[in-house]
Amino acid sequence: MIRYYRNRAELSTLTPPPFLPCFGCNPMTRTISPFAEIRQRAAERKGGDKELAALVSEGIKPPDLLAEVDDSRYLSAMTCAVFKAGFVWQIIDYKWAGFEQAFWHFNVLRCAMMSPDDFDTLCEDERIVRNSQKIRTVPLNATMILDVQKSHGSFGQFLATWPQDDFVGLLEFLAKNGSRLGGNSGQHFLRAMGMDGFVLSRDGIAALIGVGVVDQPPKGKRAMKKVQEAYNQWRAESGWGYAQISRTLAMSVDS
Repeated sequence: MIRYYRNRAELSTLTPPPFLPCFGCNPMTRTISPFAEIRQRAAERKGGDKELAALVSEGIKPPDLLAEVDDSRYLSAMTCAVFKAGFVWQIIDYKWAGFEQAFWHFNVLRCAMMSPDDFDTLCEDERIVRNSQKIRTVPLNATMILDVQKSHGSFGQFLATWPQDDFVGLLEFLAKNGSRLGGNSGQHFLRAMGMDGFVLSRDGIAALIGVGVVDQPPKGKRAMKKVQEAYNQWRAESGWGYAQISRTLAMSVDS
């Protein structure tokens, strides 16, 4: 099972000591390992290549199916990712039916028109987790979706036509234009909706460090560019998508 880090304090513990081994790479040049080596290590841990392929291929939608998803489901998934950040995920999952009811089933236009009275009511609504700062993200992210609709027709169509070799650029878009969708929240949102992208989980970051892509948890544009370039290289080598590669990386290290 892939484990995700939950906060900056935990993430900071991943910084490797100077003697961290670099699996299959030259420590002087930091040449990254071929994906075949990473895949082999993961397969050894999961019972074989066939078993690994089945594990890493679940839940990813092709672009045409992403385009067909109603935008209310994208707003719902954004909100779920926001509320899960730094919180107990099982509680959010348990209460999610109440979230759907409280937020008008995430009708995008209705959420964008949230009034001060609506906000006050939601802050007292026991069906949801009453975090006022996170409640405020719902109309803001609904407004972002409405803006995207003007240029692309729907948020799903926007995702479906995003350049496949620039997942980092999509994460930057969400961080800049959305509310609380930076960092792992944006990654988890996209993964939940079936977008073919990577998640920088705890184990995934450890693997990226081990194979020579970065020497510490990636922060900033320069480090994220290195991550994007590595994923692009591995995709070209293997024919696998970002999500399959991301899961394989996480399964290639000891949890």
